[in-house]
Amino acid sequence: MKKTTAIGINLFIGMLFTLFVSYAQAQETEVKVTAIRSSKGKIVLNVFKDNDTYDKEQPFKKFVFDKKALVNGTLTVKCELAPGIYGITLLDDENDNGKIDKNLIRIPKEGFGFSNFFMEKLKKPTFDDFKVEVKSNAENKIAIKVKYM
Repeated sequence: MKKTTAIGINLFIGMLFTLFVSYAQAQETEVKVTAIRSSKGKIVLNVFKDNDTYDKEQPFKKFVFDKKALVNGTLTVKCELAPGIYGITLLDDENDNGKIDKNLIRIPKEGFGFSNFFMEKLKKPTFDDFKVEVKSNAENKIAIKVKYM
């Protein structure tokens, strides 16, 4: 019985240590969003780790920010991300319904954007087009320009 309890305590301490180490590695990453047309709604950032999760629209993390700090169409927010390669998509959810609204021919009615990439064509970018690297012990800054159709 004592041996089982000791093993359980060691496993618990090991899990706490793992959580602490992974939290300690997270980097504060600054995301500067420009060309926002309205202070209505929220800004939604979806963080993807690879092309597969991006294609399946299954983000690794999701951050939602209100637009209270919006100044002249620009909003700067901070996200905690561990070092690695990510692709960040943005939704300017003006009606605050949690999804991108589209018209009858499936063109977005709300603003959208991609990390360090401005969409110039009417083609969905690949993960490689907008991936960024978050480095440890570095000042990580990412820019996203919102596009409205």
